[in-house]
Amino acid sequence: MQFDSTNPAASLLSAARFAAQKHCTQRRKGSDQAPYVNHVLGVAALLADVGDVTNLTLLTAALLHDTIEDTHTTREELAAMFGPDVLALVLEVTDDKELPAAERKRVQEEHAAHLSPEAKQLKIADKASNIGEITPTEPPDWTPRRRIEYLDWAERVVAKCRGHNPALEEHFDRVLAERRHLLSEPSHPAHR
Repeated sequence: MQFDSTNPAASLLSAARFAAQKHCTQRRKGSDQAPYVNHVLGVAALLADVGDVTNLTLLTAALLHDTIEDTHTTREELAAMFGPDVLALVLEVTDDKELPAAERKRVQEEHAAHLSPEAKQLKIADKASNIGEITPTEPPDWTPRRRIEYLDWAERVVAKCRGHNPALEEHFDRVLAERRHLLSEPSHPAHR
């Protein structure tokens, strides 16, 4: 099934199915090894539920935002299935995996201010989802310092994406404050 703006439900389900197929062997970084597709579904849900987004292109791109970056999906495949507008939005938030991780983060932070309003909302939802998984013990192979540095970096990226969806921005701020508080609690075993 291809993208069909006259049937939003079918289009979104088609994108969800495509994402599930593409990410089927991938897991999140947490110790529970949650299916990766949970992340993209969560990002789309944040946009719709918290951000009150109804833009079909944006919601579809949310479901597909990691397919080019993290799977063997090609630009041509995404364009053929979901159209050039969805492809363009996905490409706006796609990192160049050929760059070293530190450089990718630097480029992402620098590039954030130049994203379209839709891509900025997608970026905020993605960062809110990612930081929501940070705890004093998660991801398990991250040091406490790396967890805090990730929160700091996500905050800098989101700072350049503000001004298009106050509800989503407030949600990010709440999650960030919760995560910072959680990581600063001295009573947690990870701090002993």
